[in-house]
Amino acid sequence: MIKGSAGHPLPTHAQQRLQRGQAPTYERLRAQLAEDHQDKACVAKALHCGWGRLLLGHTYPDPARLAADILEESPGERDIALYVAAPQQVLAQAPQQLFLDPSDTLRLWFSDYRPARRAFRGFRIRRAYRYEDWTAINQLYRSRGMLPVQPTRITPRHQGGPVYWLAEDSASGQVVGSVMGLNHVRAFADPEGGSSLWCLAVAPDCRRPGVGEALVRHLVEHFMGRGLSYLDLSVLHNNKQAKALYAKLGFRDLATFAIKRKNGINQQLFLGPGPEEDLNPYARIIVDEAHRRGIEVRVDDARAGLFTLTHGGRRVRCRESLSDLTSAVSMTLCQDKTLTHRVLRQAGIQVPAQRRAGTPEENSLFLAEHGRVVVKPVDGEQGKGVAVDLRSDEEIAKAIRAAQRFDANVLLESFHEGFDLRIVVIGYEVVAAAIRRPAEVVGDGQHSIRALIETQSRRRQAATGGESRIPLDGETERTLKAAGYGYSSVLPAGTRLFVRRTANLHTGGTLEDVTGTLHPQLADAAIRAARALEIPVVGLDLLVPAADRPEYVMIEANERVGLANHQPQPTAERFIDLLFPLSQAPA
Repeated sequence: MIKGSAGHPLPTHAQQRLQRGQAPTYERLRAQLAEDHQDKACVAKALHCGWGRLLLGHTYPDPARLAADILEESPGERDIALYVAAPQQVLAQAPQQLFLDPSDTLRLWFSDYRPARRAFRGFRIRRAYRYEDWTAINQLYRSRGMLPVQPTRITPRHQGGPVYWLAEDSASGQVVGSVMGLNHVRAFADPEGGSSLWCLAVAPDCRRPGVGEALVRHLVEHFMGRGLSYLDLSVLHNNKQAKALYAKLGFRDLATFAIKRKNGINQQLFLGPGPEEDLNPYARIIVDEAHRRGIEVRVDDARAGLFTLTHGGRRVRCRESLSDLTSAVSMTLCQDKTLTHRVLRQAGIQVPAQRRAGTPEENSLFLAEHGRVVVKPVDGEQGKGVAVDLRSDEEIAKAIRAAQRFDANVLLESFHEGFDLRIVVIGYEVVAAAIRRPAEVVGDGQHSIRALIETQSRRRQAATGGESRIPLDGETERTLKAAGYGYSSVLPAGTRLFVRRTANLHTGGTLEDVTGTLHPQLADAAIRAARALEIPVVGLDLLVPAADRPEYVMIEANERVGLANHQPQPTAERFIDLLFPLSQAPA
């Protein structure tokens, strides 16, 4: 008797019939094949199906060998180890990389099968064999979110490989369904005389009723004609529609298990549903990455972006990218821009000239010294209350009053030309860098600038989950006036106009990733700034002539940097690496 990966015997249904003298000649042949198989060393069997391998668990001599084979899964494929008698022994070999598939295995004994009482019309079923067949099958599988088949990878039929069948519309010739069948006697000399069904799919736009049922019945009757005894299949545990069809045909639950490797394709199966709260994009990107790694997530306040992560006895609270790892002192050094300026200057970082807003005379002297001035609240974020490139006492006075709505203390800084560069530092390493551009609109020769801003603002809100919009405030109005326009002006078609001076994303700005071209001296300045502030996660804002040049002036440090703004750079991945180093996949 062939034994499984944990020494468990195969079911003895066929052997019982042999003992009762009820077995036909074909079953006696299978029994002889099984006897011959036992006389040799047990041969582990893995068959390629074009999308991955089927590893027959009960043909493996021990759990370690089966686990090792699953771990050899090729990138972009999905292997399935079926008929695993003792899954806990296999999972114990690589608990971080393998998981127990939540799908159910069903079996139809052919002695329980009853033919259909109605005819299926409008389509025909045949084997796939042409290049055009595989193209059509793969188009169907992609429409159903399934992996495509690589026909050149399929184990040949004479070596026990599978056969694909398709349902073809009689009128149009369109492929409206497909299924894969495997003969277990050919595949691994199954003493039970079994077979299995895989990859059943019906086209979403198929108008012919009963295609799925007809494909299943076709496999059943095909394998019955070969003298086999049963048909097995695997179905997702919560696929109620498919289970209803299989129950109607006589399938019953089979007490066996399947194991798969943790990968992006299987992610929903081994992670389960994640937090359903309506988090903003900056919290969501971190929560999703934590959930992907199996880290427990508890959302404390979705609106505020507050959540708690727990893994292996370690617990970290976060508000977006601000976590328990950032000390209160470091946070204060970033929030109070006078302290930020002082610490950075002492660390040898190039910063603009700065002073607190004072009397009109003092402010006027600062303007006379530098020619162009920036006004900002001492404790502010998201670009609120910031006015740049001010050139008159009247503009400064008005900007100070606007900034005082966010903080009673207001700063004056020297204005510097250049692109607004954001560098993200995590764990004192540069992870991402991007040029931030102010909000702009493009004229169409018909609509007013106000209408263009409102349209662009709606687009930005939709793209960022409501996190970015262009305010119709005094700063926007001043920027338009400086360019010679007003809200009611109509821009000529194709004319591009910046409607804000600051490049903050919350006020409609956009990003251009420059991580790959960042000058080493800019990266070094960002790391030195992070160390001076003693902050493990920070976004540094610099003004630069270009990202690939060394000149800069560092203007701010953001203790709660928006990691979602820098995709596809791995900001969330590096953040979770910092919080939970042991959650990293082995190299």
